[in-house]
Amino acid sequence: MRLVLRRAAKLDLVEAYRWYEEQRPGLGESFRAEVKAVLATLQAHPQLFPRVGPRIRRATTGQFPYGIFYLIDGETIRVLAILHRARDPEIWRSRR
Repeated sequence: MRLVLRRAAKLDLVEAYRWYEEQRPGLGESFRAEVKAVLATLQAHPQLFPRVGPRIRRATTGQFPYGIFYLIDGETIRVLAILHRARDPEIWRSRR
């Protein structure tokens, strides 16, 4: 399946990367690597993660408290948001 990160999700990723790098050099790279691994898993097994809406699913990272919100659209996986779990989870609803 093809994996597409929406612009807003890319911005989420960049923002979180920068924040972690400011906390400790190299931490942003660890965050990005973990997100990349989760994206590879959901690309290989898109049905693996639970639904949080009629069409929306959420994958979670392990070391970092983030959720990756996505939908399956035919042969394409569309990543809508990459959000810290403390943020309002309803943000992804506006990104459909």
